[in-house]
Amino acid sequence: QVQLEESGGGLVQAGGSLRLSCAASGRPFSSYIMGWFRQAPGKEREFVGAIIWGGGDTVYADSVKGRFTISRDNVKGMQYLQMRSLQPEDTAVYYCAAAGGRWRQKWDPADFANWGQGTQVTVSS
Repeated sequence: QVQLEESGGGLVQAGGSLRLSCAASGRPFSSYIMGWFRQAPGKEREFVGAIIWGGGDTVYADSVKGRFTISRDNVKGMQYLQMRSLQPEDTAVYYCAAAGGRWRQKWDPADFANWGQGTQVTVSS
């Protein structure tokens, strides 16, 4: 098991930027595929993006492609989500998640066994 804790959420105006961080502890961080999900009130948890073990490949949801960037630092045990050009529809609780298994281009919440507690991102218009 790996323990995850998100930070960096907050209130930002539309068009602004925010960087979320996810700190991992427990089992070796580099052995996990890492992902970000988000959940808005009344909606299902939605895939945002994922990054492969060594950081050499990423995949994003179409809704955030070109605006969000995922990165990781395996030495520090950290994952990051850089969000730019934020819009009110990006408002949600953002979750960091860790998965084992093989890398692929489509991910669902059920693929991830380890989750953080979430951090709120609110984008005002």
